[in-house]
Amino acid sequence: MTQNMSSPDDYTVGWICAITTEFVAAQVFLDEKHNPAPVDPQDGNHYALGSMSGHNVVIAVLPQGEYGTNSAAVVARDMLRSFPNVRVGLMVGIGGGAPTNKHDIRLGDIVVSCPRDGKGGVLQYDHGKTIQSQAFQQTGFLNQPPQVLRTAVAGLEAMYEIDGHQLDEHIASVLRNKPRLRKKYSRPQPSSDRLYKSGIVHPRDTDDGCSHVCSNDPSALVLRHERDGDEDDDPAIHFGLVASANQLMKDALVRDRLAAENDVLCFEMEAAGLMNHFPCLVIRGICDYSDSHKNNEWQGFAAMAAAAYAKDLLKQISVSRIEGETRIEEVLKSLEGNIINIQSTSNQIASTVKSMKSDSHVTQIKKWLSPPDTTTNVNHAMEIQLEGTCNWFLESPIFEEWKSGSRRHLWLNGMPGGGKTVLCAKVLHHLQNMDDCVTLNFFFDFSDTGKQKMDDLLRSLIFQLYKHGGEAASELDGLFHSQQGQPGTTTLANTLHNMLKKSKKVCIVLDALDECDMRDKLLVWMQSIVSNPGFDHVQLLATSRPEEEFRRSIPIWIGEESCRQLDKESVAADIRCFIEHRLQNSPEFNKWSSYSSVLKMIRDEVGGKADGMYGYCPKYFLLDETLLTYQTGSDGQLANSIVLKRAWTAKESKQLSNLFLEV
Repeated sequence: MTQNMSSPDDYTVGWICAITTEFVAAQVFLDEKHNPAPVDPQDGNHYALGSMSGHNVVIAVLPQGEYGTNSAAVVARDMLRSFPNVRVGLMVGIGGGAPTNKHDIRLGDIVVSCPRDGKGGVLQYDHGKTIQSQAFQQTGFLNQPPQVLRTAVAGLEAMYEIDGHQLDEHIASVLRNKPRLRKKYSRPQPSSDRLYKSGIVHPRDTDDGCSHVCSNDPSALVLRHERDGDEDDDPAIHFGLVASANQLMKDALVRDRLAAENDVLCFEMEAAGLMNHFPCLVIRGICDYSDSHKNNEWQGFAAMAAAAYAKDLLKQISVSRIEGETRIEEVLKSLEGNIINIQSTSNQIASTVKSMKSDSHVTQIKKWLSPPDTTTNVNHAMEIQLEGTCNWFLESPIFEEWKSGSRRHLWLNGMPGGGKTVLCAKVLHHLQNMDDCVTLNFFFDFSDTGKQKMDDLLRSLIFQLYKHGGEAASELDGLFHSQQGQPGTTTLANTLHNMLKKSKKVCIVLDALDECDMRDKLLVWMQSIVSNPGFDHVQLLATSRPEEEFRRSIPIWIGEESCRQLDKESVAADIRCFIEHRLQNSPEFNKWSSYSSVLKMIRDEVGGKADGMYGYCPKYFLLDETLLTYQTGSDGQLANSIVLKRAWTAKESKQLSNLFLEV
C-alpha cells in the first residue's frame, strides 16, 4: 500500500546504504512505501521512502560503483539538505568480520557499533599511524552514536537475551512475499562458511572460488564447533568497534593485529565518513572474514540480517521519543560551534604548555651556559643618549652600506670615553626593527669580570642566537644533551660557527675589543668569521681604541676603507646636545635658570673641555651638588664661577684613565 507524503519534513529517521544489495534489503523491511518527496535541486541522492516500526524513514544509497568514507559523507550531507527533520541516523549493510578467540564471529552474524575503551564505536584505521614494534596509534576521533540509539541497543540486547530473536523468521517471511529474491538473499548452506587460517592466502591470479583453489584440508581451516540451536542465537549479535577506512580489508594478518590491539569486530568502508557529519548507529551483517577469501555468496543474507535487526531496533524507540530528539542538522551546528571553541581552547592550552616547556628548557640552557647579560651595558649607554644623536653615523653612506650587506664589516676606533659604547647602543636600537636580520651583541667591560674573556663572548652570542629558535637552536640543544660538564672554548667556538651556518642574516655588534683580556684568541676568532666564505650572511661591526694589535690585523682582513676613526666633531655636537638637555631638564639646575651667564659658563666649560669625550660629562656633572650649595645673585654667581673653574682645572690635572667613565 502506498500513501502520499505531504512534506520531506515528516521523515525523522535517516538510513544510509552503500550498495544496491543493502538498499534492496532495507526496502523489503518497510511496513509501507511512500511516494517520492521533493528534494533539494543540488541533492544527487536516490531515495526510498516509507514507514518502519511506526517511524517515517528515508533510505539513501551511494552512487553505483562509489565506495568509501567520502562518498558516504556526501550522501549524508545531501540527505540532511533535503530532509532537514531527520533526527537519528542508521548505517545498515554488510561488512567483513574479525573473528578471534574472544569473539566467535561467523558469516551472517550482525555487528552493532558500540563505544569501547574511549572510542565512539567506529575506529577510522586509516586515520592514524603505525610505528614499528608498537600498536596502531589513532590520530583522529569520531563521534559515538546518539544516546537514544545506544539506549535502544541495550534494551533490544536484553530482550534477545531473555527470549532470543526471530531474525531468521523475519527474513523468511519477507522472502516468502518476494520469491524472486530468495536465491540471492536466503541463508547459504553452512558448509560455505569457511574460516581459513590467517597464513592461507587466496591466489591472486584466479577468479575461481575457494572451494576449487584453496585447500579444503581441515588443517587449513579454523576449527569451530557447531552452534546449539537451543542455546545459541544464529545469527549472533556482537557489540563493539567497527573499523572503517577508504580501503577494503583483505589481509588476515592486518585484520588480526587490529582486532588484537583495538578489539575490532568488523571492517567496512563508509561509517568513518558519517560519524562526525551524520551521527548514527552502524549495523553490519557479516558477509566475509576481511581476508583474501572474499565470499559474495553471503552478501544478500548478511544485508537482510542487518536490515531485520535495524527494524527490531526501531521498535524499541517510540515515535514521540525520536520526535523529541534534536534535528541532526542542529546537532552538527552546535557541535561545530563547540568544536571551534574546544579547538581554540585546546590551541591556547597547547600553546601555553608548549611555551611553559620552552621557557623551562630555555631556563635550563641559560643556567648551564651562564651567558653574561649585555643589556646592562646597553641600558646604561642609552641613558645618556638623546633622540637625534649619533645620526651623523646612522645616516652615513658607510653605515647604510653595512646595513644593506654591500659592506660586510666595519671597525670603528676612537679614544677612551669617545662615545663608542653609546654609538653601539644606538646601532642596536636602530637594527631592532629589521625583520630580515638576527642581531647579536657583546660589550667587553673593564669594570665587569664576567665580560672580559673569550668564553664570555661566545656564551653570550650563542645564547642570544639560541633564543631566536630554528635549526640553530637544535645545535645547542644537541650540545646540552651530550655534555657532562661545561663546554670549553673550542667547543663553544665550533658550536657558534655551526649555529651561524644554520641562521639567516646575522649582524654582530662588538664593543670595546681592547677590554678583552684574551686579545690573541679574540683576533683569531674574528678572523675566522670575516675570512670564512661560508659566512657571507654574517656581518660584524666592532669598536675599540686604535691600539697597535688591532691596527695591524683588522684592516688586512676587512680593508682599510672599512676601518674608520670616530668623528670627534660629530661626537662633540652630540655632547653639546646632552649638556643642553641636562641644563634644560634636570631639576637641580632650576635655581640657575634665570642666570644665563652661569649656564653659558657650564656649556662652555663642559662642552669645550670635553673634546669629543663622553667620559668627561657625567664626571663633571657630579659637581652639581657643589653648585647647589652656593647662593644666587651677583656675588653667588661670581663665587660659583670661581669654583667651577677651579674644579675643572683640578679634574684636568688628574690622569685621563682615572677620569673617563666607560660608556
